[in-house]
Amino acid sequence: MPVWPWVCLCKPPTRMKSKLLLCAFLSFVWTLPAMAQKVSEPPFTLVKSEPPFELRDYGVLTVAETTIEGDFDVAGSLGFRRVAGYIFGKNQNVSGASEKISMTAPVTMEAQQQQWRLHFVMPQGMTLGNLPKPIDSSVQLREMPPQRMASVRFSGLTTAASIQRHTQMLKDWLTQQQLAFEDKPQVARYNDPFTLPWNRRNEILIPVKAGPPP
Repeated sequence: MPVWPWVCLCKPPTRMKSKLLLCAFLSFVWTLPAMAQKVSEPPFTLVKSEPPFELRDYGVLTVAETTIEGDFDVAGSLGFRRVAGYIFGKNQNVSGASEKISMTAPVTMEAQQQQWRLHFVMPQGMTLGNLPKPIDSSVQLREMPPQRMASVRFSGLTTAASIQRHTQMLKDWLTQQQLAFEDKPQVARYNDPFTLPWNRRNEILIPVKAGPPP
């Protein structure tokens, strides 16, 4: 695990060093949102917006996914390592070589009875036909059909209570909009673990059944 320079001092820092370290830390913190903005996200057409709620139409998406047993935090950590391993080179293309695939956001999780399914959406232009095959058999590639999704955005930590509260908020909004939906909520997280909780972007996503536009 890398150790940041400001915790590797051999002796207590002077006042000047303390100021420099504070500046370095604040610069690092303030650059995290900009770093996050460089990660691509799946495109969608915005159908309706009533912040913090949105109704979106997504096209065909190709995902790399894995299924994990355990609670949300354990499954999220293990699942992320598996799928991240795939995009960072634990794969094989038609030539027998490995490829690095760009990271995207969000990292999405969905409950599957006693398991969790975690997926990354692959970058635009990458399909089942041109993606390298995963070496880890626990990682699969799948094509998701076009889908209308409802979302609610929130910050902070994705605790069980927060997920439950925002899921119910989104369901209540959909009911008010007289929209039928599938009871298959997904938790979408857009930031790295170093992002401060109040700067994080999280979403609950729920598939909306086919019907006329609102």
